[in-house]
Amino acid sequence: MATILIVLCGIINFALHRATMESAHPMAAQMRALFQGFMRGWGSYMLEYLILLSALSFAALGYTIALPAYIVYTGMNGVAGWAILTGKI
Repeated sequence: MATILIVLCGIINFALHRATMESAHPMAAQMRALFQGFMRGWGSYMLEYLILLSALSFAALGYTIALPAYIVYTGMNGVAGWAILTGKI
């Protein structure tokens, strides 16, 4: 069950990441410029993937903190993404 919930949160994280990175916000433009030289701009997505992979690995090893930690991470991403996409920041 934890694996399924982590994967669903991962889908949310990737969708939110893409929406913020493709927005016209100045902070997103800075992040695109920062990661442009790293893996031809895909470095930030690779970082997001490694965080997802880590959460899945910890859950598979039986660490019960993996799911709540990844849910908190998703929530923080959601709040930050909402602030960026709505212009609050």
